[in-house]
Amino acid sequence: MKIYKTKQGIIVESAGKFYLSAESNWDIYVNRDDLYEQVSKEIATLTAIEWAGNDILAPISQQEIWASGVTYMRSREARIEESKDAGGGDFYARVYDAERPEIFFKSSASRCVGTNDFVRIRKDSAWNIPEPELTLFATSSGKIVGYTAGNDMSSRDIEGENPLYLPQAKSYDKAAAIGPCLYVTDGEISPDTLISLEILRDNVSQFQGSIAINRMKRKHNELISFLFREMSFPHGAYLMTGTGVVPPNEFTLAVGDVVNISIEGIGTLTNTVEQKA
Repeated sequence: MKIYKTKQGIIVESAGKFYLSAESNWDIYVNRDDLYEQVSKEIATLTAIEWAGNDILAPISQQEIWASGVTYMRSREARIEESKDAGGGDFYARVYDAERPEIFFKSSASRCVGTNDFVRIRKDSAWNIPEPELTLFATSSGKIVGYTAGNDMSSRDIEGENPLYLPQAKSYDKAAAIGPCLYVTDGEISPDTLISLEILRDNVSQFQGSIAINRMKRKHNELISFLFREMSFPHGAYLMTGTGVVPPNEFTLAVGDVVNISIEGIGTLTNTVEQKA
């Protein structure tokens, strides 16, 4: 089941049909520990509508977006490579094996974009990449009730210069994208689910890659438990779970590139790259 935030309101997709919810408050609607059961009951009382799917918004209102790092071996290798000249490589090797994961603030809702919107590369960075990530949605009680696709945009040269520059490399306007929907199931997402990334430049593929989420070292509930350990989220929270698909070191995004992040069962998050004027 897929829940979309749209200009019309909250639209639910189930078994190929679309339903417009009577509830208009996104925060109230999604922040329920029994979300799947409640939405299933609601759509049983609704009449299906026609919907073209062209007015999708990012599935977020007052939630924050946080992110996990170095949860895949490929990410560990990439972080070590980019920071070796600054002597920071050992930090990433350690956090991959440590009990405590790396978790950092990624974005407020106001800095986040949805599918078919623009993501941004920094003007003061020469090495920018997208990071395709399964993104968890947990309610205010810390229960995972949904999933979406996330793009954790990253300025690799800034983070590589000094690990303490991570907030500048990761958090800026339009540095986070999530969507196209909130995917809700009656159980956990399949561990065999594939995350795929394709980058197009002038309609020509520049990079393609994919990985199954079962290659992630950390468990989803483990990451959420650390996020909620000493923080409260009254409207729930999103947590990006790290990337296992990394373009080669010689690649950097350019203005006009199109980034497609696809996750089985969820759909495709599509964004075009821009730069601040």
